[in-house]
Amino acid sequence: MSILDRKIDFAVVLSVTKANPNGDPLNGNRPRQNYDGYGEISDVAIKRKIRNRLQDMGESIFVQSDDRATDGYKSLKERAESDERLAKMLKDKKASREDFAKIACEKWMDVRSFGQVFAFKGSDLSVGVRGPVSIQTATSVDPIDITSLQITKSVSSVTSDTRSSDTMGMKYRVDFGVYVFKGSINTQLAEKTGFTNEDAEKIKEALITLFENDSSSARPEGSMEVHKVYWWEHSSKLGQYSSAKVHRSLKINSKTDSPSEFNEDNYNIELEELDGLTVKVYEGQ
Repeated sequence: MSILDRKIDFAVVLSVTKANPNGDPLNGNRPRQNYDGYGEISDVAIKRKIRNRLQDMGESIFVQSDDRATDGYKSLKERAESDERLAKMLKDKKASREDFAKIACEKWMDVRSFGQVFAFKGSDLSVGVRGPVSIQTATSVDPIDITSLQITKSVSSVTSDTRSSDTMGMKYRVDFGVYVFKGSINTQLAEKTGFTNEDAEKIKEALITLFENDSSSARPEGSMEVHKVYWWEHSSKLGQYSSAKVHRSLKINSKTDSPSEFNEDNYNIELEELDGLTVKVYEGQ
């Protein structure tokens, strides 16, 4: 496998239909929204979904969610110490951070992709890894409308003569919204973590299938959909253009006041051509 030898930029267009794409725990789990009313999906939430897809593809993942853990470990520390070499180095403050990072990057794809901080209570060694794959917060094309629903449970959580207060609750959703997020893959950091061209292809596949096996009560099956993935591969390690300029070459605007579906009648997509840089467009699955 060859180390990534060219800079890559990408953008993903997705839609939300009657779902909560990313609840804010500090705001009653309402869908995230900025001060101008535009919806947001955090980069952390997007990376979680990418990790899940990579895990579904059979890749070894370090940051596994508890409900999807496949190796039986209940914490990141346990997972790190499952490797005898890393366990020994974590107890030695004089151990090589570079060697530790190299072993971790070889073992877990998400570490060599996104990076990771290895700092655990009771360990003498602290290691930080910077990953080549960076992802921005997804932002909606238009301000979103949030629908609030009062919900009740048919049974109390605890035995009581009266109905407990926790039988009442609220649920929130975005009736419809189109979101866009962008990202890049840096070759200099790829060289440090061992991120390969094959890894980049797996990241692309994860983006195209981002919402497979991702349903929940907040995001019912089919309510989240990837429509397009734009993939720019530069001809050099540093790239012909800055990521900011590449990302600005894609513009999406709504044609109607209240679109309820992503199609040509409701949205206008402008893609500026950049001399010497081609873009591949993939339909979501």
